[in-house]
Amino acid sequence: MNIPSRGNNDFDAIVIGAGFSGLYMLHRLREAGFHTRVFETGDGVGGVWYWNRYPGARCDSESIYYNYTFSEELLQEWTWSSRYPEQPEILRYLNYVADKFDLRRDIQFQTRVTAAHYDEGNHLWRITLEDGTQVSATYFISGVGCLSAANIPKFKGLDTFQGKWYHTGHWPQDEKVVFKGKRVGVIGNGSSGVQSIPVIAKEAEHLTVFQRTPQYTIPARNHPYDPAFIRQTKETYPQIIPQLHESWAGFPIAPSPRSALDDSPEVRHQVYETAWEKGGFFLTYTYNDLTINEASNETAAAFIRSKIRETVQNPEVAEKLVPHYYFGTKRPILDTHYYETYNRENVTLVDVKAAPIVEITPKGIRTTEAEYELDILVFATGYDGMTGPLLKIDIRGKNGLTLKEKWADGGHVQTYLGLANAGFPNFFMITGPESPSVLANMPLAIEQHVDWIGDCLQYLRGHGVCEIEATPEAEQAWSKHCKEVADTTLYPKADSWYTGANIAGKPRSFLIYLGGFGVYRSICSDVASKGYEGFSLVTSPKTVS
Repeated sequence: MNIPSRGNNDFDAIVIGAGFSGLYMLHRLREAGFHTRVFETGDGVGGVWYWNRYPGARCDSESIYYNYTFSEELLQEWTWSSRYPEQPEILRYLNYVADKFDLRRDIQFQTRVTAAHYDEGNHLWRITLEDGTQVSATYFISGVGCLSAANIPKFKGLDTFQGKWYHTGHWPQDEKVVFKGKRVGVIGNGSSGVQSIPVIAKEAEHLTVFQRTPQYTIPARNHPYDPAFIRQTKETYPQIIPQLHESWAGFPIAPSPRSALDDSPEVRHQVYETAWEKGGFFLTYTYNDLTINEASNETAAAFIRSKIRETVQNPEVAEKLVPHYYFGTKRPILDTHYYETYNRENVTLVDVKAAPIVEITPKGIRTTEAEYELDILVFATGYDGMTGPLLKIDIRGKNGLTLKEKWADGGHVQTYLGLANAGFPNFFMITGPESPSVLANMPLAIEQHVDWIGDCLQYLRGHGVCEIEATPEAEQAWSKHCKEVADTTLYPKADSWYTGANIAGKPRSFLIYLGGFGVYRSICSDVASKGYEGFSLVTSPKTVS
């Protein structure tokens, strides 16, 4: 039973976002015969790679694994230039995908979804766009991702600043930001800060970095790919892809079977040294207990601290850059000459934990200790992650319950598989809270969710089902399982955007499934194979108003 379209503003499925998630979801549903429309705020495809155009922006997953895998032809046609490609190359890839599969004709750009309300009587989602237009769909699918709601701290006086200011996640599309001859301030040293600071420092007259929490970062060791390596990779994708599917994080790196405490200090140091020279995330895989055993974690943390002290020439600056939280429990960061940047004469590091920012003045930033005159201010302050992008939309399920109310403003989030919510029928989240999401290879995690949703919708159509909804019992059990798994690790003990600690007043909770991508994939497959166990399916006739 194919669900018929109901007019120009009525669809089988509406998807929000034209990044990795929205593009593949559109392709998958359209191939299955569902009348689908994607709404995208930007004027082009790309999602996070459309908005994140800041200096130094690049992927921190190895490019040969940062692909769609659903099309063998696409895998063979596209060639990455380097181990960790820059933002423009990734955006070109996503534009190539959009063109290859003729996706743009079903994407409405420069369109923001402001509200989505479920019409229980007709089993439809009534969706409102920013210009007031209303559309409807049987299925409402979020492809907004985990990191699209920019976090700009509410500093006193920002509106008085006479220079220019930017957020790394909303970098100008048409303006080239020129730092030459300018006094620049960067607030934040998470991933976008670590990537942009070395690039800005090379151009700016002076760069002042305002750091709240020092980070553990590992050298990326980026390099161009050798054509022979690319040929070999393309030939072996049929063997590589199953390895990705079965792995812990969607990368074909086998975790060590050993504890960090099994080796002598000398052997362990050499293990870490070898991984450090390889670059990338190899160091996080050196031992199997770095994120569950405090003593083991400290061995890796101490190694990285020693590297910071070796690299940064000024001992006082080096100590400011030394982190003291559990290694790996904040977002892992790869860098290119980040620590070396603090050896430059035109770079100043300000510890805003010791001397907090009081206000932004017309001329710059004033802390409790000094005022810093600036021409340009860059917020590398990240995002309201995991729940933020969804809670920016007025999403209402049964009985008018808002998602914000259900989740207690992010303080009591419960989902089923990170895919669905009790009380919100026919609503699906791609890489939603309580799925592996940001701790997995994102394109692979996205593909798995899209395929699951696509298979589900085809099952519903084939069985005459007009409504699917997670049961409260399944949701509670899944959330309990997620918390139990997380609590066996060190992750919840860190203040990070994983837990919402970067947003003032946001309740803390850890919303990433840590059982491993391969395990999660099997659980989802098992749920589907049992006729969507944990879901309530309604097969009564549908009446369309």
